Amino acid sequence: MITFVDTNVLLDVFLPDPKWGQGSKKILDQAFNEGSLVINEIIYAELSPQFASQNLLDNTLKVLGIRVISLDRETAYLAGTKWKKYRESGGTRNRVLADFLIGAHAKMHAERLLTRDRGFYKKYFKNLKIIY
Repeated sequence: MITFVDTNVLLDVFLPDPKWGQGSKKILDQAFNEGSLVINEIIYAELSPQFASQNLLDNTLKVLGIRVISLDRETAYLAGTKWKKYRESGGTRNRVLADFLIGAHAKMHAERLLTRDRGFYKKYFKNLKIIY
């Protein structure tokens, strides 16, 4: 089973977050044991400020068995259409297009999304399985 991992879960573990760290580590370990873990370039970029070098980030992801998969045009198109719907329904700029790219990428290239941001993804990506 392929699990797409959102930034918030990884930062919970890497920083570590006193409230969410242990729970995020537990669910991340479970997802790893059930299949493979993936992220995309957006999550990679969001993680990068927490690492002293690109090599350190790459090695950390490798140790954790997390692969980076690239965005494609189909994913980008789906994200754009969902973002348009969000904006047309009165959505503010609090949700940026990157959030929609993450949701679309998970929907197109994984069986589930591991995130603490359940409500947003459930609303705009109804058939995407959300775990946490």
